[in-house]
Amino acid sequence: MTDFNGVVPAIAKALVKRGYTELTPVQKSMLDPALAASDALVSAQTGSGKTVAFGLALAPTLLEDAERFGPAAEPLALVIAPTRELALQVKRELEWLYEATGALIVSCVGGMDIRSERRALERGCHIVVGTPGRLCDHIRRGALDISALKAVVLDEADEMLDLGFREDLEFILDSSPDDRRTLMFSATVPAAIAKLAKSYQKNAVRIATATEEKQHGDIEYRALVVSPSDRENAIINVLRYYEATNAIVFCSTRAAVNHLTARFHNRNFNVVALSGELTQNERSHALQAMRDGRARVCIATDVAARGIDLPGLDLVIHADLPTNPETLLHRSGRTGRAGRKGVSALIVPLNVRRKAERLLDNAGISAAWARPPSAEEVTARDEARLLADPIFEDAPSEEVRDLVQRLLDTHGAEKLAAAFVNLYRSNQSAPEDLIEVSVQDSRGGKRREHTDGPREPYQKGPRDDFGASVWFSISVGRKQNAEPRWLIPMLCRNGNLTKREIGAIKMQPDETYVEISADSADTFLQSIGPNKTMERGIRVTPLNGTPDFSKPAAASKAYAGKKAFGERREFSDERPKGKFRKEARNEGGSDERRDSKPWAKKPGKAKFEGKGSSGPKPKFSKKKG
Repeated sequence: MTDFNGVVPAIAKALVKRGYTELTPVQKSMLDPALAASDALVSAQTGSGKTVAFGLALAPTLLEDAERFGPAAEPLALVIAPTRELALQVKRELEWLYEATGALIVSCVGGMDIRSERRALERGCHIVVGTPGRLCDHIRRGALDISALKAVVLDEADEMLDLGFREDLEFILDSSPDDRRTLMFSATVPAAIAKLAKSYQKNAVRIATATEEKQHGDIEYRALVVSPSDRENAIINVLRYYEATNAIVFCSTRAAVNHLTARFHNRNFNVVALSGELTQNERSHALQAMRDGRARVCIATDVAARGIDLPGLDLVIHADLPTNPETLLHRSGRTGRAGRKGVSALIVPLNVRRKAERLLDNAGISAAWARPPSAEEVTARDEARLLADPIFEDAPSEEVRDLVQRLLDTHGAEKLAAAFVNLYRSNQSAPEDLIEVSVQDSRGGKRREHTDGPREPYQKGPRDDFGASVWFSISVGRKQNAEPRWLIPMLCRNGNLTKREIGAIKMQPDETYVEISADSADTFLQSIGPNKTMERGIRVTPLNGTPDFSKPAAASKAYAGKKAFGERREFSDERPKGKFRKEARNEGGSDERRDSKPWAKKPGKAKFEGKGSSGPKPKFSKKKG
């Protein structure tokens, strides 16, 4: 059996049963004999194993020299966590760790049935795990007696202060015995945490683990520079490129979470949302869907995601930049845990590049600056994954061998392989075409750029190797500010095309001629539908042969007599507005707009009738004969 020096025997058995062979640095630090009965202020990043760490530290204090707990009465230890998810996670960890000691552990968290919690407290327990607000409620109602506490643990203390729980924490600590042992765990130790520790701890031992001094190197940081209009498309391509077992996308607001969730649902992603507006039951269902594989992407706000632990979380995407370095490190710390590799990708629109540079510099992070994966790179990555799929290593079983042979005889190997590829791609969201941007820092210097594959810029002119093609007319032109940089992504999105399937683009004043590969023309027409209409009401018309570029666009049969998309009606009789119109009437004696219209009747002589306080009032009448 593995020897864990300094660990209570019952706890050591639980560690061996759980498969532990070695303790993490923060866990080892809590076994220091000098810390046996002392208060401690421990700084350790999320994922460093601190739940087991304070479980190891509490055991000698709670059990003393006994191997098992006695009958349950008033709680001996209180663990305070910032969120419901983290509190329930801590409870689960402590249950297996203290399984051999006979400990009874009760949770008290907001959103759960308070009557069930009260009955559990009345029956007695050894350890209580809860959130600050619910614990205060139980204490004030007399349901939770903390007079016998031997230890109090504040988990993620910095987050609890950020969430505004200072008054609740002070109330709980003031109500607990003075001779208690107080352990505070925090990812960072800002001034507010140091002040709280000084007020409620006695000669606390300061422990800084290696994870605080250096963010663990299992996380690859990437800053992906995008056009502001391509932010969401870049997130889609990043998700598709990595195809992580679990991924989390951080947003700054609830509205952004709801928007991205709806967008990704429409794009065939299995996503769940976490925001403050969800009920506890909805949050629990969302997290369970991530754990059992029914969902692979979680879109969350910073507050809602605090304390959650998702297995196999390989990718963190910052859809909105964090507000400070601590938030960046805390978000990123969700991945790269327990020796696993992880990626933390910051989506950096061009207009906030300087902010991203300052954020990374202040966090002490060296990120690889790059462009997001292109549609071609995502497709190439998909093909590589398909070719390396372990499914091809298995020989066909007896049950399916006959069917496989019949399929080969009926359709042939090529059609069968094509059907398999189409089936493989049918459950995937198509990657997006992104606007090319320069990966350059705000000071004009060239940033270290990383590319995952070749990038070919779009060529406007005809390509010699394009082959047979079909020409289409698009109902926008130079007058409507049409540009290839947004026309091409629109054609790809609506017509299920790639850039390689689009040839020459000829811009006219009121329409645009687009050359599309003949092999893709039918797919393009089927994708845009029978109305042959794309986004913004833009119409598509197939042409017979190559258009005659020498003729003016107005002579095109496709749009003769039709109003071009986006065309505005123009008037030659501009009328003054507001006070300027009033002045024109006073000075010129007539309405300029009426005078300019040939069908408008001009006023005749004015007859003055009656007098008022403001002088004579004119009355216009038609001039006879």
